[in-house]
Amino acid sequence: MVRDNFAIFILSHGRPDNIYTVDTLKKVGYTGKYYFILDNEDPTIDGYKSKFGEDHVVIFDKAEAAKKFDIYDNFDGRNVVVFARNVCFDIARDLGLDYFAEFEDDYLEFRYRFEYNNSLKAISIEDFDSVCEYMLDFLDDTNVRTVAFAQAGEMIGGLGGGVWKKKVKRKAMNTFYFKVGKPEDDFYFLGRFNDDVNAYTLLGQRGEIFLQISNVNMAQVVTQSKEGGNTEAYKKYGTYVKSFYSIMACPHSIVLMMMGTASPRIHHYINWETCVPKIISDRFKK
Repeated sequence: MVRDNFAIFILSHGRPDNIYTVDTLKKVGYTGKYYFILDNEDPTIDGYKSKFGEDHVVIFDKAEAAKKFDIYDNFDGRNVVVFARNVCFDIARDLGLDYFAEFEDDYLEFRYRFEYNNSLKAISIEDFDSVCEYMLDFLDDTNVRTVAFAQAGEMIGGLGGGVWKKKVKRKAMNTFYFKVGKPEDDFYFLGRFNDDVNAYTLLGQRGEIFLQISNVNMAQVVTQSKEGGNTEAYKKYGTYVKSFYSIMACPHSIVLMMMGTASPRIHHYINWETCVPKIISDRFKK
């Protein structure tokens, strides 16, 4: 079993009948606490309560949340996930938790990745409680701000892929594990879009450490294929506008470039050589 002072927060909006993450967690053997983090502007709250139970639903005031951080624009509308992200530390304290994970609502699978017979293999997880425990132990034993799983798409290229070769990258997206500290130690995700990228680059340049491990992968529904959540905002503004939020966060290290070959699209590019502080190897010590 996973420790009692930990819970998974599932960030969702407007799609109680189109949730994948809960069933996926049960499939991989998770037995711990979970809560849906919903804003009070969601017209489908009763649907979540009816389907998952009121004890699994936490509601926050979206207008109040909006006063606490910079969304980086003056656009209308609040139909993006960053508001929910920025109330999770306070909610965790209210629930008496010492740790929490932030998940989204569209996860299809969690897998272990490993090398076998000169290829990259995958196997479904059956004891997700243990995976959570390892992640929390890591937070206890280090000064890392958060640790996350790699996304399945990052395993393209197999053993020769850049993510697998590095094993650990200085980024974190989608599946954040956090340790709850004092309120003054909290941080805010910034920007309407790319709030995760903005966080690990902006805070990374200040010495905070966000890490992603490649040995555990998460697979989710294809972006913008589900109604609700961030989908409408993504469709309205597009990838070009979305990427510029990270340029505003770290203009010295992030630029726009074309990504992909068959269907190229504009995307942000991070120059890690200039983005975060580096530790010089002891071999250069005199």
